[in-house]
Amino acid sequence: MTRRWCAAIVMLTVMAVTSCASDPPRPEPALGAQLARQMTIDGVYRHLLELQRIADANDGNRADGSPGHQASVDYVADRLRESGFEVQTPQFERLSGSRGGAPALTVAGREHRVDQVSLLITTPPGGLRALTFRPGEPAGCKQADYDSVSVEGAIAVVDDSECSIVDKQAAALAEGAVGMLVVSRANPTKPVGAPPSLFTPGYYGNLTVPVGIIDPTADAALRRTTAPVTLVLDNEPVMTTSRNVVAQTASGDTGNVVVVGAHLDSVRSGPGINDNGSGVAAVLETALQLGARPPGDNAVRFAFWGAEEISADGSTDYVRSLTGEQLDDIALYLNFDMVASPNAGYFTDDGDQSSVTGPQVREVPEGAAGIERTLAGHLNLAGVRPADIPLGRNTDYAPFLAAGVPIGGITTGSSQRKTAVQERIWGGQADVAFDPNYHTPRDTIDNVDREALLITASTIAFTVGSYARSIDGVNGVPPRDQRHRRAP
Repeated sequence: MTRRWCAAIVMLTVMAVTSCASDPPRPEPALGAQLARQMTIDGVYRHLLELQRIADANDGNRADGSPGHQASVDYVADRLRESGFEVQTPQFERLSGSRGGAPALTVAGREHRVDQVSLLITTPPGGLRALTFRPGEPAGCKQADYDSVSVEGAIAVVDDSECSIVDKQAAALAEGAVGMLVVSRANPTKPVGAPPSLFTPGYYGNLTVPVGIIDPTADAALRRTTAPVTLVLDNEPVMTTSRNVVAQTASGDTGNVVVVGAHLDSVRSGPGINDNGSGVAAVLETALQLGARPPGDNAVRFAFWGAEEISADGSTDYVRSLTGEQLDDIALYLNFDMVASPNAGYFTDDGDQSSVTGPQVREVPEGAAGIERTLAGHLNLAGVRPADIPLGRNTDYAPFLAAGVPIGGITTGSSQRKTAVQERIWGGQADVAFDPNYHTPRDTIDNVDREALLITASTIAFTVGSYARSIDGVNGVPPRDQRHRRAP
C-alpha cells in the first residue's frame, strides 16, 4: 500500500469518527410502541390453544378450585419462570358454599325463615335463645341510635337502611348484643331487595356474632311478643383453596409499580377461552415479550387472578393482603377481561366518567382518565373507534379502585347485544351479543376473533410498555409522594 493511500485512509477514518461524534444521539425507541410491534397473533394464540387443551383434559372447564384451574396456574407460572421471572403463587381461601343446617327463627312456638348472613358464624348447639330489642333509630348504625334502649345479652333487631351490616353489628355489639336480626324490605310479592350498601365486600369476615336476615312476616311476629325467641343459624361453611399467579420484573422502580391483571379461572359451564383465556393470553405474551429485566423506569407486576367468576375473590384477597405502603407503591392497575369476542366491540373502562349521565356513584382516582386516553389512543391508531363502558363492582379492578388506585382496561364485550350504531362502527351483527357464547360450553378456541385479539393484545402491550417507561405527562398518574392508600 502506498503512502498516499495510507494518508487517505487515515483522513477518511478521522472524518468518519468526527462525523459520528458530532451527530446528536439517536432517541431510544419508545418502549410501548416497540412492545406492541413484538406482539403477534401466533404468539398470543399459542396460549389459548394450551388453555383449551387444559380444559379438554379436565371436564371441559378451568373453574376455580378444579384440576383445570390448577393446570392453568402451572402453565402460566411455568412460562413466566422460563422467561426469567421470579414467580409466586400465593394461596388464599374463599367461601364456596355451605352444608347441613336448617336455619330458623322460632317466635311463640312458630318457625319463621331466616337467612344466615355469615357462614363463618353459627349459633350454639340448640340455637341462641334471647329477648329481642330495637334501637330508637331503626337503622342501628351507631351506638347513639340505641339511646336508652338496652340490648345487653339480647338480639338486636334493625332495618336494612343507611349503612352496612358490619356497621350495624358493630353498634349492636358495643351495646352488649349477642346476635342481630336485619329486617329486609324484600318480600315474595314485592321483591325490592336489600340496598347494595348493606353487604360490603368481604362483609362476612367482619362479623363476630350470629346475624340473620328476616322478612316483614317474621318481623311482625317479633313485634307481637315479649318472650325470648330462638335463633338457629347452623349452616357450616365449605372453604375452597385457590391460587393467584404473581410475577414482577427485576428491573424498574419498585415504588412505581405498574400492575397488570387478568383472571385465570373459567366458569364451570365451559372452558372460558374468551372469558378469560383471551385476557390471560394477551397479558402473558406481553410479559414474555417485555422480559424479566426490561429497560423501563418502572417495575411491572403481572397478576393472574383466581376466583374472579365467584366474586373477584383472588384480586380482593390480594389487595387486602397489602399494607398502605405497598398500596402506595402501585402506580396504576390495568385489567383485561374478554378481549377476543366473536362479535367484537372495543370498550375502554370509563376512567373519565364521561358515560355517567346521572350523579356520579363513586370517586374515581386521579389518573384513571389518562389511562383511558392511552388505551383509546392506541385503539384509534389500530383503526377501531373506542367507546366507554361503565365501571362495575364485581370485577378484578374493583378492589384496586376501592383502595384508591387509578385503573383502566379494555374489553370486547360479553352478553350485551350490539346495537345498529355499533354495527356501523365496528362491523359484526346488530342485535346479537358481543359474545353469544358467554358462560357456555361454546366459549372455545373456535369462537374467538383473531383480528380483535391482535388489536387488543397490541394495545395492551403498548399501554404496559408506555407506563413501564414513564408515569408522567398528560396521561400520567400521581407520583409516589401523593398517594395515600388503604385496603378496602
